[in-house]
Formats: sequence, C-alpha cells, structure tokens
Amino acid sequence: MSYPGYPPSGGYAPQPGAYPPQAGGYPPQAGGYPPQAGGYPPQAGGYPPQAGGYPPQAGGYPPQAGGYPSQQAGGWGLPFPPGGGMPQGYPGGPVPGQPQGYPGGPAPGQQPMPGYPGGAPAPNPSMPGYGGGVPATPYSPAINRGYRGVIKDYPGADPLRDVEVLRKAMKGFGTDEAAIIEILGSRSNKQRVPMVAAYKTTYGKDLFHDLKSELTGNFEKLVIAMLQTPTRFDASQLKEAIVGAGTDEACLIEILSSRSNAEIGEINQIYKNEYGKKLEDAIINDTSGHFRRLLVSLCQGNRDEREQVDINMAKQDAQKLYAAGENKVGTDESQFNAILCSRSKPHLRAVFNEYQQMSGRDIVKSICREMSGNVEDGMVAVVKCIRNTPEYFAERLHKSMAGAGTKDRTLIRVMVTRSEVDMLDIRQAYQKAYGKSLYTAISGDTSGDYKKLLLKLCGGSD
Repeated sequence: MSYPGYPPSGGYAPQPGAYPPQAGGYPPQAGGYPPQAGGYPPQAGGYPPQAGGYPPQAGGYPPQAGGYPSQQAGGWGLPFPPGGGMPQGYPGGPVPGQPQGYPGGPAPGQQPMPGYPGGAPAPNPSMPGYGGGVPATPYSPAINRGYRGVIKDYPGADPLRDVEVLRKAMKGFGTDEAAIIEILGSRSNKQRVPMVAAYKTTYGKDLFHDLKSELTGNFEKLVIAMLQTPTRFDASQLKEAIVGAGTDEACLIEILSSRSNAEIGEINQIYKNEYGKKLEDAIINDTSGHFRRLLVSLCQGNRDEREQVDINMAKQDAQKLYAAGENKVGTDESQFNAILCSRSKPHLRAVFNEYQQMSGRDIVKSICREMSGNVEDGMVAVVKCIRNTPEYFAERLHKSMAGAGTKDRTLIRVMVTRSEVDMLDIRQAYQKAYGKSLYTAISGDTSGDYKKLLLKLCGGSD
C-alpha cells in the first residue's frame, strides 16, 4: 500500500551525513548516537523540546484547547524509574531483551531482519545501515480533499421552527414519520442538537421522551442517536458495549482507535459525568490481559498528532515490531501496544510500509500469526483503522449487514458518526471492496422509515 508523499518523487533529498545522524541530526543531542548515560528521553535541549519528558504534560504537545486530559504523575500509569531512564516496553524505550542504545536492534541470539534493503542496520553505530543510510525525510502531510461528509448545514435552519414541525408530526392521532425524516435527514449535527433545548423552551417537554413515546424499534434508536453530540453518543455507545449482555469488544476498539485526542478527552469527561465512573475504570473491570492494556492505552487520548514523519524513526519502529513478534520465541505484546497507541497515525502508516519492505509480510498477517483472541482482534482493528480509515469502516458496515440478521447498533453508529466525516470515502471503499454500492446494501438489508433515514445519512448511490 502506498501513502501520499512516500517515497518522495525523485528520491530522498540528500543532506550531510549518513545514518546514524551526526551532531545536529536526530536525536539532537551532544554525544552522537546512541545516547549517552542519562537514558531516553534526552535531557533539556533534546527531543521533544520541552521540560517534563515524555509523555507531554498538560499544555504540552500537540497544542490544543485545554491541553491534554490531566494525567497522573508519570503519565499513563507508568512512572519513570529513578535515574531518568524509561521503563521497558515504553514508547521509545528499550525493548526487553534487546541491547539498550540501539532502537530495534536484534536481541542476543536473534537473527537480523530478513529482506531488508541493504540488510539490517549493523550493531556498530559507526557503520551505515538500511541500504547505505537514508537521511531522515519527513512524509508529506495528507492532501486535504475538502469536505468528505454527505450531510451539510441546511441554509437558514432555525431550531425553533424545526421543533414546531417535530411537534406537529407527533401531535394528534398517529405520527408523521416522513416529516421527522425530512427534518433530521437534512440538518447537520450542529443544527439538530439545539432542537432538544428549543423543544423544551417552546413546549416545556423533553424531546427525547416524546420521540421515544411515538417511535419504535431501530427507527427510534437512529433518531435518538442523531439528536446527540458525537462525543455524547460515543460515550453512550461505550457504556452499552461494556454493561450490556457480553462485552462488545469491536465497538470499544472502533471508537477509541478512530477518534482524536480532543474527542477522547471529551468522551472521558462525559462518561464520568453521566455514569459516575471513569471510562478507564469501567474498561479495567470488564476486560483483562493485553486487550485491557490496549484499551486503557487508547482511552488516554495521548497519541502524537503531528503530521510530519521521520522515516528513520519509522524504520526503527518497524524493526522493534519485528523483533517483538516474528523474530522471537513468543510475542512481546507490550511493544506492539506501545507503538500502536502512542505514535501518530501518519507515522504508523509509514511504519506499516517499512515493516512490509523489511519482513516481506503484512503487519496484519504478522499479528494474526503471533497473537490470538481479543488482543489479536484489537491490534488488527487498530492497524486497519489507522492504515485506511474509510476501508475499515466499509468493512464494519459490511459485517453489520452480512449473514443472518443485521447488527443494527453497529450500522446505526457508523452511519451517524461518519456521515459528516468521510462518508463519501467510505462509499467508494465499499463499492471497491464488495462490488455494490453502500446505498444498495442498506436498501436490501433494512426497511421502512429506518431504511429511509439511513439512506439520507448515506447520501446517495455510487
């Protein structure tokens, strides 16, 4: 699979020095590479350029309104050991069983990575590695293709007028479902949500209560979902996934692997306020083992969100993943967890590409060979979601409608949450993967008013 801007046309721009980078390269610290005593992260003046080490504290990187959700001392529940070093398995820290100071190097007794261009980097840091040494070259940021959703703001929409239509649709004998579909299906989320307050202001009644008393089944669930903010709806879905009959592991992974840091921070806050319990605690009580660790890491909302990618670091992370799985007896799931949950999405796309070139095997196939059960499903879902989000959601929609019965919770959630994000791309991915349009699939698998409103969220046939 190729990624925008990689490799850059014309090859990598030459720059002084080979690999390892010389003074002034990466990491930018005196003493060259590998780092000298003091461990990683580098001290003041190193990378990342901020006091407090990694992970960033409140107000750190990436800069965003309100900073990161507050962390406990040491962040992520992994306090730094005395001396300033990093715990094993921590992002960027030493890999268990590997020589410290050389990221991704083979552990004693292991074979070098096969199929790597130019061979695996030599243990001697004075020797060039990886095809003679490739200078660090940033990936180009993803091309902005404009708005990829299908639901847009309705010109001149007024929540006070809209709730009059809804009230009239529900008043008297019978319900005018067509009027409800027309109003909700033609308004964006930021135009729908204010209807709840406008309804109570105008009629002194709760809109959710009145709709539930008039509607039934999946149509009712879809309407209620569309009148909530995205993060409030996500929080309610996570609650259902945890406390329902059996844990819906796929729902937990879907939401936590596809939302931004800011969205995850807001979901955590809403969950605590609405349900009186931290999302992290709910996850810990309902899951176990490495799958629990994966979910707890994702729900921190601390993923690096930089767009630029350092290719040398991507190569090193690919080596670490290989050394933690295919190139050792047993699997170091903690290393997979550390890299998949903390690195930026553009960086991870580069890592997956480098892993393919280095090992000759797709990262998903390696995970399936090395892991099993929920942790395998979780890791695979994270990789798929990060590598190609529209393809991931197209697969989620296909599975929700395939076979006997429809998984309506999944179908409703994906259609509602992606209708204003990337539904156009999901439709294209669905058509390519399954040979028919998403519109046709929904039409054949649902019926009635439920189908009509879902098709509004789909936006058309391809």
